[in-house]
Amino acid sequence: MTVKIRFFARFRELLGTDILTDVTAGTTLRSLITTISQRNPEGHAAIFDENGTFHEFVILMKNGKRIELGDAADTSVADGDEIAVFPPVAGG
Repeated sequence: MTVKIRFFARFRELLGTDILTDVTAGTTLRSLITTISQRNPEGHAAIFDENGTFHEFVILMKNGKRIELGDAADTSVADGDEIAVFPPVAGG
């Protein structure tokens, strides 16, 4: 199964974007993002705290629908899913 992960803004600078990765059945959103973010320690620290918990400002989306951070550990990914990871959004 192949999943596409798109990081935005600062996360993109640290981890890249449009990452295609193969996953096994049962892979969760949280484990997927943990694995990908560990490629760059600074990127991992930008998304997760020292306990491995998402920073409260991280925004997750799966196929255009927002996923609550607390649900990421129980949300499975499937073939063809597109995952988006955003830092805080500010406007003016």
